[in-house]
Amino acid sequence: MTQDPILTNDFGIPNPNNDHSLTAGPRGPILMQDHFLLEKLAQFNRERIPERVVHAKGAGAHGYFEVTNDVSKWTKAKFLSEVGKKTPVLARFSTVGGEMGSADSVRDPRGFSAKFYTEEGNYDLVMNNTPVFFIRDPMKFPDFIHTQKRNPQTHTKDKNAFWDFLALTPESTHQVTILFSDRGTPKSHRHMNGYSGHTFKWINAEGKAVWVKYHFKTETGIENRTRQEAEEVAGIDPDAAIRDLFDHIDKGGEAAWKVSVQILPLEAADTYEFDIFDITKVVSHKDYPLIEVGRFVLNRNPQNYFAEIEQAAYSPSNVVPGIDFSPDKMLQGRILSYPDAHRYRLGSNYALIPVNCPYATRTHNHQADGLMRVDGNGGNLPNYEPNSFHPSQSAPEQGEQPYMVQGKAERTPYQHPNDDFVQAGNLYRLMKDEEKARLIDNIVDHIKPVRRDIQLKQICNFYRADADYGTRVAEGLGINLHEELSKMKVVATK
Repeated sequence: MTQDPILTNDFGIPNPNNDHSLTAGPRGPILMQDHFLLEKLAQFNRERIPERVVHAKGAGAHGYFEVTNDVSKWTKAKFLSEVGKKTPVLARFSTVGGEMGSADSVRDPRGFSAKFYTEEGNYDLVMNNTPVFFIRDPMKFPDFIHTQKRNPQTHTKDKNAFWDFLALTPESTHQVTILFSDRGTPKSHRHMNGYSGHTFKWINAEGKAVWVKYHFKTETGIENRTRQEAEEVAGIDPDAAIRDLFDHIDKGGEAAWKVSVQILPLEAADTYEFDIFDITKVVSHKDYPLIEVGRFVLNRNPQNYFAEIEQAAYSPSNVVPGIDFSPDKMLQGRILSYPDAHRYRLGSNYALIPVNCPYATRTHNHQADGLMRVDGNGGNLPNYEPNSFHPSQSAPEQGEQPYMVQGKAERTPYQHPNDDFVQAGNLYRLMKDEEKARLIDNIVDHIKPVRRDIQLKQICNFYRADADYGTRVAEGLGINLHEELSKMKVVATK
């Protein structure tokens, strides 16, 4: 029979009694010298790291990515270099606005983050289940998130703030239409797609480049909940999506997505009808069809959620040779903000946490010290470069592709025509009658308690996208739209 292990403290010292504190007599008080108790309570007080400001509630799993189509003519990234090649991955899915204890079924975009452990370093794709976003300039991101959180006075969710910001931000109309459609409440993480939203650049071995957008299409199939179903699930099982993913994999199942890309020539940045760097817009599949790349498969649950999922850190700044950034302003802002958030939440050495380590390759730099430096900290090697004792070198052949930048340094809006409502209107007109009815019902239910002047501003956004769209929302709220529009001089979209 195997003997049970001896309990110890964090430094391996045997614990004489894990049930009773060291006291002066049976009634106490407790002695300060009971370092076993002090260590246990101090560790307990520090068990919770700060939760993510956004995407706090999430689930995740391990798996692999397998290349199923040769894309080497567009990118030199080694993990995409040959059909059949497999790369270990870690995925995390999440809601956006809610806290750790919020329900999985709330109406909210879903985060879809994928970490590829490649031989050239970790590659992160930080995606959503919608192909567009609410805003296109990172300057507005903190403001937007504040409206999704709690009112500073009441400490409750504030629908006036939610709709006030959106009504005053016309570019959000496209994402709002998606959010309040059936797609706003996915049945589970397995039943939704993932989209990069951002445009990236792929570079091949000859140095030729193209623009690229990623699409992860679920093999499970798209399934959504109605508003009523989502609200019921929130009360019965607020962790339904986390439970679904874990149980499905635990029973031997796989969660899988077909990965495709849209490839655009560089000149599309100047010639396409919409700004391809504007994350509130999509690029039509008719113009640039999807090209298959591979399969993204999750088949292994974490052994410890905190270690492998809560401490997982994703950032769009993590790209590998053959993949580069675009001028997308939101992407540029995220390149800064994501690693900064990780350093605050997990510490300056968060890359040393096992789940974040680029274990398929070796790291070598002269960054040293800092909180929780848990490796050898460089040993006795010099902590500067260049040096004469342990020389190293850069890899200029793996550098960014040179590109032209021009123009005045100033704060400017997007230069495309005022087209914030075109794609939202197109999406509305694509919907079936029953889908439109649910969209209108969801919006009316959510915006009903909001101040009338804010309602009118948002209705005008819907009306500019499509006259029927705005009219039906107004009717649902008991508003005489034509009377109000004549006062505001709003012109209908034909």
